[in-house]
Amino acid sequence: MSQTIAIVGRPNVGKSALFNRLAGRRIAIVHDQPGVTRDRVSAEVEWRGRPFTLIDTGGIGLRPGEKAQDILVAATRQQVELAVASASLIFFVVDIREGLVGLDEELAEWLRASGKPVLVVANKADTPDWDAQTIEFAELGFDRIFPVSAEHGRGLEPLMRTALSLLPPREEATHTESPVESPPPLKLAIVGRPNVGKSSLVNALIGSSRVIVSPIPGTTRDAVDVPFEIDVEGRKERYVLIDTAGLRKRRRIRDDIEFYSVTRAEASIRRADIVLFVLDAEAGILEQDKKIGGLILEAGKPCILIVNKWDLFQDLVQKEWEKKRAAAHGRRQPGPPPDPLQTFGSWVREKLFFLDYAPVLFTSALTGFQIDRILEAVRYVAAQMRQTVPTAILNRTLHDAVERQPPISKEGHRIKFFYATQISHTPPTFLLFVNREEDFSEPYKKYLAGQLRKAFGFEGCPIVLIPKPRPQTVSPIRTRPEQQAARTREKPRSRTPTRRKPTSR
Repeated sequence: MSQTIAIVGRPNVGKSALFNRLAGRRIAIVHDQPGVTRDRVSAEVEWRGRPFTLIDTGGIGLRPGEKAQDILVAATRQQVELAVASASLIFFVVDIREGLVGLDEELAEWLRASGKPVLVVANKADTPDWDAQTIEFAELGFDRIFPVSAEHGRGLEPLMRTALSLLPPREEATHTESPVESPPPLKLAIVGRPNVGKSSLVNALIGSSRVIVSPIPGTTRDAVDVPFEIDVEGRKERYVLIDTAGLRKRRRIRDDIEFYSVTRAEASIRRADIVLFVLDAEAGILEQDKKIGGLILEAGKPCILIVNKWDLFQDLVQKEWEKKRAAAHGRRQPGPPPDPLQTFGSWVREKLFFLDYAPVLFTSALTGFQIDRILEAVRYVAAQMRQTVPTAILNRTLHDAVERQPPISKEGHRIKFFYATQISHTPPTFLLFVNREEDFSEPYKKYLAGQLRKAFGFEGCPIVLIPKPRPQTVSPIRTRPEQQAARTREKPRSRTPTRRKPTSR
């Protein structure tokens, strides 16, 4: 049965602060401004040895300037409803300092209708002086009210003791055989500029409205982890999709909330196994796309380029060709329309030349065009990333490459390559033992990486080469001066007196 606790409440009562405190780390963005959290943010949490899933939700209620029919208001409400439906227990968070308000009473009525057990969490009770104010929230109709301070960690122990007692019992394994340890889920970070369709791709991949999608740039604030699994030929494949905020230019970041969102997105790149870099086919490759690609390259992450909204670009190409044909007016008609896949693919390679190792996919989250190929590409890149090159074959390949094009030092030094070994898989990293590491230039590293890619693939993965001076060979003992002197002291040379030859007179 589900071991899930959902945190709900109106805006700015401290839901995300409580979520971070129970999770033991900063996951959700916390800010004084109402409405920061919109999507569901979940985490696997353990309290006193008891594991469970904790879900943070957006605040229910209208904020200044919003209308009930706004897209984001309705989408946030839908996400809260899904969280409540999947939860075994509800933490209903209220603000003990503001007291009971009308919106709290409306939410209480809705939560009673859900039939789920509810614990009222009266947050912001930083000192025991506030505890008496909990009597006001008895009007909500729930028996258990807990004064807590999420900011200071006060009052959490009685809250969690009661919560764990209300969760359904854990299912025990029925088989006696030792379970086969499954590999950890593959973490896929979906990054890109605002409004390129990242959240739409997440929902298309998992087949549900898991994250909020709207045409308003900046809808996603937090980096939302979406775990899911699929069955491939009787084998379970587990993934975690990390939907991130759009990465815009630093000078265009309007407030500190957006700053934190962008920072979380950059951190998601670093903790991902594979990055799905989403581009907008209609807008093309912009300068900000190049900067995002630079972040991926700097993090040394395997990457797949996904050109989304391909249906719009195809329509644009077709309309342009039809305009040319209509403008001919009986003159020589233009040839057949160009293949947009080949044309745009070459253009992407040219603009993002530093990510030339990344495969390019053309998709449409709206129509579902080639969505199934994304996970196929992920499996292929993951297999390329995990391969280990035998040391003998690796050195043979590198020695052949060095013989074809020997390294050249700017100062005229002779650079020698001795041998290499693979030391990591994420990304594929090779240690090269040479005589002079300072003369091992970046262009020559790129040449050798290209030779390794031709020989072993590593498609979608950056190749890292680390030159290192070869260790000095240890000299024999008898050649060491200190050892020779010691041997001389232990065994002094015996001197035999020599006879003088008689001298003839």
